[in-house]
Amino acid sequence: ESRVASNSLGFRANPESKKDQRSSKLLQQLMPEDLLKFGLIPEFIGRLPIVVTLDALDELALRRILVEPRNALVRQFQKIMGMDGVELTFTKEALIAIAIKAQSRKTGARGLRSILEEIMLDVMYDLPSLQGVKKCVINKEVVEKKESPTLVFADRPKDQSA
Repeated sequence: ESRVASNSLGFRANPESKKDQRSSKLLQQLMPEDLLKFGLIPEFIGRLPIVVTLDALDELALRRILVEPRNALVRQFQKIMGMDGVELTFTKEALIAIAIKAQSRKTGARGLRSILEEIMLDVMYDLPSLQGVKKCVINKEVVEKKESPTLVFADRPKDQSA
């Protein structure tokens, strides 16, 4: 940052602080000399033919990671719940809330699993003991306020024993 930033004093000083600069913009200008100043040894830096930086994932990318891959996290939990005969669904607002939570934690895509585990822990524990649950709906309130999910029960057939 000290190599790239221009500092000024007085009336011409920019009131925006260094904290306002995005770290990704700084990382895009990363040079091998910066890695040396950071403390990496020259022998290690010499083994890196190119230095590449990546941008942080945005909310849309995190949502896509939740649902689009073949082994997406949402599908994994749906499969687990399906073993108990329960259809698991997430509302669009819930997926957005999960992605925003991962962004705020700055954990990227790896943090999505821990967030889903937090949400689903009690549900996966309690659901097998409940009789007749056909569907479980995870909405925004479940993610943000830790409320209970909406459960849809199957119509119970009338007593057919005669």
